[in-house]
Amino acid sequence: MSAPAQFIHLRVHSAYSLAEGAIKLKDLVPLTKQLGMPTVAVTDTGNLFGAIEFSTTAAKEGIQPIIGCQLWVERPDQKDQKNKKSEMPDQLVVLVQSEQGYKNLMKLSSKSFLEPLAHAEQPAVSWEDLEKYSAGLIALTAGVKGAVGRMLLENRAGEAEKTLLRLHAIFGDRLYVELERHGTSDEVGIEDALLNFAFAHNIPIVATNNVFFSDPDMYEAHDALMCIAESAYVQDTNRRKATPEHYFKSAEQMAELFRDLPEAIENTVQIAKRCAYMLKEVKPILPRFETEKGKTEEDELRERTAKGLDWRLENYVYRSDWDKAKKETVRKQYFDRMEYELGVLIKMGFAGYFLIVSDFIQWAKDHDIPVGPGRGSGAGSVVAWATKITDLDPIEMNLLFERFLNPERVSMPDFDVDFCQERRDEVINYVRDKYGRDSVAQIITFGKLQARAVVRDVGRVLQMPYGQVDKIAKLVPQNPANPISLEEALESEPLLREARDTDDQVKKLIDIALKLEGLYRHASTHAAGVVIGDRPLDELVPLYRDPGADIAATQFNMKDVEKAGLVKFDFLGLKTLTVIKDAIRLIRETTGEVLDPLKFPLDDKRTYEILAKGDCSAVFQLESAGMRDLCKQMNVKNFDEIIAIVALFRPGPMENIPKYIANLSGKEKIEYMHPLLEPVLKDTYGVMIYQEQVMAAAQVLAGYTLGGADLLRRAMG
Repeated sequence: MSAPAQFIHLRVHSAYSLAEGAIKLKDLVPLTKQLGMPTVAVTDTGNLFGAIEFSTTAAKEGIQPIIGCQLWVERPDQKDQKNKKSEMPDQLVVLVQSEQGYKNLMKLSSKSFLEPLAHAEQPAVSWEDLEKYSAGLIALTAGVKGAVGRMLLENRAGEAEKTLLRLHAIFGDRLYVELERHGTSDEVGIEDALLNFAFAHNIPIVATNNVFFSDPDMYEAHDALMCIAESAYVQDTNRRKATPEHYFKSAEQMAELFRDLPEAIENTVQIAKRCAYMLKEVKPILPRFETEKGKTEEDELRERTAKGLDWRLENYVYRSDWDKAKKETVRKQYFDRMEYELGVLIKMGFAGYFLIVSDFIQWAKDHDIPVGPGRGSGAGSVVAWATKITDLDPIEMNLLFERFLNPERVSMPDFDVDFCQERRDEVINYVRDKYGRDSVAQIITFGKLQARAVVRDVGRVLQMPYGQVDKIAKLVPQNPANPISLEEALESEPLLREARDTDDQVKKLIDIALKLEGLYRHASTHAAGVVIGDRPLDELVPLYRDPGADIAATQFNMKDVEKAGLVKFDFLGLKTLTVIKDAIRLIRETTGEVLDPLKFPLDDKRTYEILAKGDCSAVFQLESAGMRDLCKQMNVKNFDEIIAIVALFRPGPMENIPKYIANLSGKEKIEYMHPLLEPVLKDTYGVMIYQEQVMAAAQVLAGYTLGGADLLRRAMG
């Protein structure tokens, strides 16, 4: 009995080959295991978007990930053209052998986006780049789409051979002549020449299947995906197409396909053995905050916090009728909290993080750029308040530090900082100038094919009547806050099921849409996220540039960039701050009165009379029709009630709004599930609204520490 065939896929396009690859990474790893392969390579087109997700997903399942990329490389013959015209670059597949190889691939991928070649239709690298950054990389010649294959198809065998030898000079024994057998005439036409070159120059051959989808049943959906990407129709003949053979074949299928060239199959295993590098999660990397000579970041933060807290107490906490003893008592309460927080965050190594955030916020304020008072869990920190990161007194507001930084669970702090929308970019530029333009970047994000949109897209490429497709798409419930999947829509909407079950064309539309839903269609830049490194970022992560953008972005998304060790800072642009700034300026110019928004009274009767009428158009977080109605229903009377309804008005908690209003108005008797919960829930009329209340309940009912209570809160979602 013969041994089972051994073959490793070295050229797989995941969903991160945008609008081209149709395999999600979460599906690729189980598929690899199912077919008995111990390892697999992902070589997305021109990018490393999925490198960390792939590495971590594969490693968890016992699969060795091979990180690679299908690079675009400038045509070597373009160097000789005086008037270079824009052309499609050649392909070259590279696979990472080592840490050095990964660093070099990051450089190559980053350069293709950040320093685009004017004559290339895709983000490409030059041959000089390959010569400089080839160490630690294995190269495959990329079949008919590579430089050697293209020249052979153009009947330029001599130049093709010279190009192969140039690649050989760059990569040495790390170069393989790639053979593909998807059944195209081009592949057949150049195979003999490729074999002759390989044998003549003692360059090993390797078999690949250029994988874009998982199985033959996915071919039709993948074809529709390519049409969506190129605004084409399925019936168009003159368009880019894959073949039905571009799927994830088994080792046995590949061995049979290359039965005349067993060494081409064996070499896939040999290459896999040479690629032993695996990406791992990295501890947070922060730039060093510049302090006075001899002073540590920890000393600097302690000094600034103590000084800032005394200033806050004098200006916002102490009352004129308090005597010295009262002030000392209150000061001790605040300074005890400060010391506790400093102990936690310094032990966690986050002193520099607080200094960095405080610095750019203070710069913005010094340059008359409005900054929000703070939102999210960061508002629970006295240190943040003292260093002017936030403007909310967490002790007065009963906010918990452990919701922000939990001593029992090490995770990065995360401040969401709002800036005036018109001048947000000035703050980012300040950070770029301070820490180095090549050490600061925004964060990439990916748009997905979602239920309604994918129905419309598939209907268009199938050339179904617009009215019919529109009607079907509208049968999918729309909920932007919690988008429903197409499968869920089919379960919940009888009319959608009926349309699918009674019309073959609609069934085809739905079947294809189900297969494409959730795939990525484009990349863009995260609205707020910025990362700051302690060195040029292309030494830590691959970089990308959105067309027309001034600042680079990481190729890793928000989750993966943190796994790479980079710390995210959120620079949110908020139009409301711009409106407030303009209003204060106009009041000053017309009346001479200078107003401080932080000293506006929170108990102004006239303000609540206006809000209770629902006159909240353009008021931040109260402006939607639902919120205006809620203000009227509640007859909102104080700031605590505003806080409560903002917290309640979201999916899930909304279910408690009727109970909250009934308890507030006295129509229902307030009942507590346990007497110990009364002090926790009294201020919200027996309704659990805030995450801090969840933590407090765990503390009083079960004896949790606040850190343990925070872990419980996280587990509850």
